Amino acid sequence: MMDKTPTNRRHFIQLGLLSGGASFLGWKLHAAQKSDDALALYQPQMEKIRPLFMKKREPGFSDWLAQHKEPGQTFEQYLKINPNRPTAERTRIYLQAIGIFTKNQTEVIYSVQSFMEIVFGLEVKMLPAQGIDQIPASAQRGDALKGNRQLLSTHILDEILKPKRPKDAVAVLAITNEDLWPGEGWNFVFGQASLGERVGVWSTARLGDPEKESKMFQRRVLQVAVHETGHIFGIKHCTAYECCMNGSNHQAESDQTPLVFCPECDAKLWWACGLNPSKRASALNAFAKEHALDPDTAQWERIAKALAS
Repeated sequence: MMDKTPTNRRHFIQLGLLSGGASFLGWKLHAAQKSDDALALYQPQMEKIRPLFMKKREPGFSDWLAQHKEPGQTFEQYLKINPNRPTAERTRIYLQAIGIFTKNQTEVIYSVQSFMEIVFGLEVKMLPAQGIDQIPASAQRGDALKGNRQLLSTHILDEILKPKRPKDAVAVLAITNEDLWPGEGWNFVFGQASLGERVGVWSTARLGDPEKESKMFQRRVLQVAVHETGHIFGIKHCTAYECCMNGSNHQAESDQTPLVFCPECDAKLWWACGLNPSKRASALNAFAKEHALDPDTAQWERIAKALAS
């Protein structure tokens, strides 16, 4: 259901039936297809890193949880929903660039590709870039010359991504530097994902100046990318910890949100994607160091050390 109230919230999720996943062989995953097996396998790793995370802080008046009473989702609850996950046939994530990007924006997109490959443990492939001229006037509003053009996010999901979704895609996400709006009654949206169709889109238009604040811009783009992809994998907003899967109503709230997934949300990806928790944490720490993603660098280093013990 869509809220018709104008909003500046980060995104909303277009709900649909979650696709079932066949078994996908990964790190000990063959031994953890049942919920009880998965809990037994990953619970020890979760408990090793749980003390490293802050409980979710009380929301301010304009923050997400002050306006959206969400119950959250534990790892155990996640195991019961039959989420979208990689299968023997669906082994890749695809990125679709829409529009024209500067050199700095293009570099950030490639860093997104590398980051997502570590976070989800899957190959991430770039589809051929698509121009704005492929989007009809009926799916645009505003004026590009005045700097207020917006693209209809639902058109991108339903008419661009869904019809051309590769057969081996577990998820396809579009990235654009054009502003987005999801339909009547909405001002704008940062991103939108359709769980049932395994597609999503997000915009960099409101994430800062890629030239003047390149590090902040990169961090914001990385955060939205993995957050939206997390939703496509069936992960709901986290209400238990300070976590990358927290909802946010505004940029200041989003900037306080870590890039790191909490124990409950990370375990969902360990299980869904067949990941080795320790090796993945070390790889994320190395990526964060290379890209100066403080304070997330220090957190991934602590997590890597805890999981290796």
